[in-house]
Amino acid sequence: MEYFLELFVGGLTRGSIYALIALGYTMVYGIIELINFAHGEIYMIGAFTALIVASVLTLSGFSGVSVLILAAVFAVVYASAYGFTVEKIAYKPLRQAPRLSPLISAIGMSIFLQNYVLLAQTSDFLPFPNLLPQFDFLAPYAAVIGSTELFIIATTAVVMVLLTVLIKFTRMGKAMRATAQDRTMAMLTGVNVNRVISNTFILGSALAALGGVLIASHTGRINFYIGFLAGIKAFTAAVLGGIGSIPGAVLGGLLLGWTESFATGYVSSDYEDVFAFLLLVLVLIFRPAGLLGRTPTGKV
Repeated sequence: MEYFLELFVGGLTRGSIYALIALGYTMVYGIIELINFAHGEIYMIGAFTALIVASVLTLSGFSGVSVLILAAVFAVVYASAYGFTVEKIAYKPLRQAPRLSPLISAIGMSIFLQNYVLLAQTSDFLPFPNLLPQFDFLAPYAAVIGSTELFIIATTAVVMVLLTVLIKFTRMGKAMRATAQDRTMAMLTGVNVNRVISNTFILGSALAALGGVLIASHTGRINFYIGFLAGIKAFTAAVLGGIGSIPGAVLGGLLLGWTESFATGYVSSDYEDVFAFLLLVLVLIFRPAGLLGRTPTGKV
């Protein structure tokens, strides 16, 4: 039973990170029906930014939670600026173009950001310090759940609640929902659609950067390629839950995390990705729109 709980918590931790990144995919798709394949690289840039800031702060004499907070803030702001810039340069000029054009642009931007970080940093894995706080009261349960896992799960839960409040009860959230439902009608009612789209990219990038800081602290290493694999997994989670659905992105991330964790624990780590994508195939066969996605209906 203890081993089962360990795998459950491990999958919940991994799934929480997938959910944070998947939210960026699903929000952008819900607004402009674009798959932002450069989103994983924003996650990677957030992790590298946190590493640089944490290193500078540590050399300057800072320690403890203050390093985590400052590194996370810098990473979120810097990655958000990247998300905003990418939308303006790579996607906005192609908003009225055929749907294949922004897709190709997104893939090109992903490759560009990967190689940009490769040239600016290194191709080797770099050690990442564990910035997450330690909780002494968890010592008796260390075999099942550690401080880093609890902090990641709790942080993700708080972020999800705040995001839900923002989407449902704020003026920006209402504008985002209106734009997602009917962009033309939203413009006619006075919604600044361009600003809404930019805000969506900024918000999604901030969530991805936060996920990068958390998972890098948890795994203890990063390199320029971590964004590609994390992006593919998060995209899978978004499709699994229903692309365009925020609750679906969370559900898809958690299911994917649990699938990988239990497959690794009870079968083999070699088949981790096999079971993850097999789950996706089965869901899409029986539920093409995803678990919580809506099947589009044609207008007559």
